[in-house]
Amino acid sequence: MMTQTVLSAAGAAAWFSAAAFASTPAITEAEIAAAQQAWGEGIVHIGRTHVEGGDVEAAARAHIETFYGFGERPVLFKPTLAANPRFRMSFDDALSYFIGGGHEEDAGFALAPFTDVEWDNAGTVIDSDSALAMGAYVFTRADGSQVTVEYSFGYERNDQGELIIVLHHSSLPYQPQ
Repeated sequence: MMTQTVLSAAGAAAWFSAAAFASTPAITEAEIAAAQQAWGEGIVHIGRTHVEGGDVEAAARAHIETFYGFGERPVLFKPTLAANPRFRMSFDDALSYFIGGGHEEDAGFALAPFTDVEWDNAGTVIDSDSALAMGAYVFTRADGSQVTVEYSFGYERNDQGELIIVLHHSSLPYQPQ
């Protein structure tokens, strides 16, 4: 005898949601570290491309497409040296921040150029399919000088299972008077 199981719409949604969740591996600290390392290498690549006279826009577009969730999910992007507009909620806003051209104040942060980016996570919070990392990263300029920036990044998996940034907030450290 055949048994038929009937699920309500809510029951079916819960079952499919649970099945999808079960098939998505939890984000790991090692994945976060690898994503951060690759992001830093991408910033270095944009600057190197600028110095070598290459296609900076293509390099920056590839960086944003690789590391950020624009077009897939909302992205909350508050870069360090941005005041007008302070919050960059679109792909084009992020592109302007990294290479300039879209907003008057943007000189192109990634054009510096930087030769290295070192990450120091103060802590991470992993909630299976999303994660937060907070700390400071140190950008080394071509002349050897360094600038320390504080950050909070939020990560999720995209449809291909890769980590993407959905929250990027960075700021210069507080300087008491």
